Amino acid sequence: MNALESPSTRPYLIRAMYEWCTDHSFTPYVAVKVDGSVQVPREFVQGGEIVLNISFDATSSLQLGNEFIEFKARFGGKPRDIMVPIHRVMAIYARENGQGMSFPVTDSPLGQTVMGMDKLASVPSSSASSPTASEQDDQPVPPTPTRPTLTRIK
Repeated sequence: MNALESPSTRPYLIRAMYEWCTDHSFTPYVAVKVDGSVQVPREFVQGGEIVLNISFDATSSLQLGNEFIEFKARFGGKPRDIMVPIHRVMAIYARENGQGMSFPVTDSPLGQTVMGMDKLASVPSSSASSPTASEQDDQPVPPTPTRPTLTRIK
């Protein structure tokens, strides 16, 4: 099995951060990039994102699976079924101190990669000669990737 065929570590890391939060009496929140595959109340989505409280007190029937995070929760007093594909989770963190872990968001579960692993193939080996100044000028500059940021809304 090569790196592209191996299962994602994301669901395991999410479960570990959830357990860390609950062990230390913190409130675990997940930040989700919303698209058509995410089942959340659309009226609470802001800027294509939603932050969900996944603590024991805020949810019922919480399942942190390998493919989906599923639970029931009340929004505005109305019970809702929530289903978030793991590949749409941008971060999991503790509300009280902001400590947690962020993840790159992909459009499909097959596009999941370990952070930075998809770029390793394009990095030249140390034995390769470095380009000259004129060659560097001709090469396009890749865009700087943006990282998701967490905003606490009170």
